[in-house]
Amino acid sequence: MHSVRPENHPAVTSGRVGVLLVNLGTPDGTDYSSMRRYLAEFLRDRRVIEWSPLYWYPILYGIVLNRRPQKVGKAYETIWNKERDESYLRTYTRSQAEKMAARLADLPGVSVDWAMRYGNPPIAEKLASLQGRGCERILLFPLYPQYAAATTATVNDKAFDALKAMRWQPALRTAPPYHDDDAYITALANSINAHIATLGWEPEVVLTSFHGIPQSYFDKGDPYYCHCAKTRRLLREKLGWDEARLMMTFQSRFGPEEWIKPYTDKTVEELARTGVKRIAVVNPGFVSDCLETLEEIAVAAGETFHHNGGEKFTHIPCLNDGEEGMAVLEKQVRRELQGWV
Repeated sequence: MHSVRPENHPAVTSGRVGVLLVNLGTPDGTDYSSMRRYLAEFLRDRRVIEWSPLYWYPILYGIVLNRRPQKVGKAYETIWNKERDESYLRTYTRSQAEKMAARLADLPGVSVDWAMRYGNPPIAEKLASLQGRGCERILLFPLYPQYAAATTATVNDKAFDALKAMRWQPALRTAPPYHDDDAYITALANSINAHIATLGWEPEVVLTSFHGIPQSYFDKGDPYYCHCAKTRRLLREKLGWDEARLMMTFQSRFGPEEWIKPYTDKTVEELARTGVKRIAVVNPGFVSDCLETLEEIAVAAGETFHHNGGEKFTHIPCLNDGEEGMAVLEKQVRRELQGWV
């Protein structure tokens, strides 16, 4: 029996390899409905909030989603990319994908795209798009140097959920964390030195502020704290600084639980009150500047420092889509594509 392709059925494009860069996510706008839609998707994720829905959902829908969208929306407004009417996280992630495609131009048959875990563009849509372009193999690259279940794992979960709905699944490869990669550590050290060179003053203390996770997640075996600690140690050694000059803290607490310590906001306050006059903050866990770096650190932490007696405060930008930052991402992608291209 001969197989016959049904009439009007398009020919299948094949033989290509896809790379999908995925970051956390962003609301589509700063208005109430956009913020509520985004926060609802984010805070319903069982990887993010591990409490039972029976306990959490009444709080989420009864209190959080009625109050928080306005507050977070106002914060986003202060750091919104007005020119493109989008968050800077979306701007940078798109640019990283475009620049990655250009950097991989020597690899035949490779397509690069980008997605967000929460909000738009969704992971499932971009996986389907890559497959439609003939990508039989796809490298999924969560844009997090340090692994956490609430970040890397939930990106992988969402991708695997998308594959469950596919009749013809592409082969999927997931990129590991790169918290101790020398190119990454070197790029961070260079960015710190370059920024300090522009100041005209020398920070007494530099904080490496990472996004926090609840202490209970660490107690259950999440390696995130250890990855952050190793990044900070290697960065300190690369800079040639002592323990007191490069400190590690954690930001962005949410809810009543205890989170991993020390807390960034409390540390900034304590440093100012104990006589430290000049500090800088860098965010090694963030590939791109976003709400948590541009508003929570550059604005709010700076205000806390000055209010408590500090004199000079600076935020060191993330690597974003700059040359060194892109070189770090390219190294990870090329390594993970070995055997496919």
